Amino acid sequence: MADKEINRILAGTFLEMADMLETGRQSPHAAIALTALGSEHGEEELYRAAAMAAKQGINVKVIGTHDQSCPGVETVRVASEEEGHKALEGLLASGAVQGGVTMHYPFPIGVSTVGRVITPAKGREMFIATTTGTTALDRVEGLVRNAMYGIATAKACGVIEPTVGLLNIDGARQAEIQLQRLQAGGYPIRFATSGRSDGGAIMRGNDLLMGSCDVMVADSLTGNILMKLFSSYNTGGNYESVGYGYGPGMGENFDKLILIVSRASGAPVVKGAIEFAAELVRGNYQQVLAQELAAAKRAGLDAVLAGCRVQKNTVEASATIAAPPKEVVTAEIHGIEILDLEDAVRALWQQGIYAESGMGCTGPVILLPEAKIVPARSILRAKGYISE
Repeated sequence: MADKEINRILAGTFLEMADMLETGRQSPHAAIALTALGSEHGEEELYRAAAMAAKQGINVKVIGTHDQSCPGVETVRVASEEEGHKALEGLLASGAVQGGVTMHYPFPIGVSTVGRVITPAKGREMFIATTTGTTALDRVEGLVRNAMYGIATAKACGVIEPTVGLLNIDGARQAEIQLQRLQAGGYPIRFATSGRSDGGAIMRGNDLLMGSCDVMVADSLTGNILMKLFSSYNTGGNYESVGYGYGPGMGENFDKLILIVSRASGAPVVKGAIEFAAELVRGNYQQVLAQELAAAKRAGLDAVLAGCRVQKNTVEASATIAAPPKEVVTAEIHGIEILDLEDAVRALWQQGIYAESGMGCTGPVILLPEAKIVPARSILRAKGYISE
């Protein structure tokens, strides 16, 4: 072995030891299983991904139909996808591997995956929370939990203070209110600021491209679409070539490290997913998640989640509420969920304030007289329609 190669290995070893002493992280030589059957690109594409990941010092156990001769790669022979998933479960249960990468996994309700992409504008990495699975049956509660799981995943991957943005979708405004409550209770969430001129933590489509936040919060169906776009926008859609896949299943009391890739994921993305898994092992992701949840619960997470599930006091049917006399409306109040918009307008009518519903470029708005905007905001805040 050449002196140069020896020096490289020694340097890497010392850096590894220093990292372990400084961060308490485990050795980077994690063993990760990969199920190779089921890809739209053929089994060999997954074997190629395993070989690529092994060159990064990761021990990979490929679950497939034939052996592969490659340093750092071991093959577990199976005859079908069903056998492959049984083999994956067995390897995880025995401790032979610390994580697995697969194209399908039946996560229980309460668990969803946090994806990881490379944004095109500046090449920044961004975590998308979440991309598959169902975090909660209530939409707003799900978004709040998604934020927590995204933060924990980012921190386990070395992002010390991840910035959090909420994609401008149904439920985002209410989720922002609940996360602000959590922040006020002492949980140190760091909200991102949109790259658009109006700012705020509610992210626009432009922010996805720019990578304006470290963690982008969305429901899993929206997140799944985003993952497909980010990973295959330059290939025509049938081959995912960029990023790290759909990520690990995260949830309370879920103790398996399972990362998801798509049947359309090519070798570069599958390699990224294997590296993602190894990084989470090194970062003690379960400990990080437990610490984040404990800190959030001290700040009132349980009450916040309960608040997500409580329906607002129903405003009386519109037939029983007469609109106040019409006035010229020149002011706007933003930040209201589209499904709450008409109820919010009637809530103002009940208090004698004339208002109309509208739609601006950033979403729903309430239009009202300029002189009424201060009391109107106070009413809407008190009823939970807008945040502070």
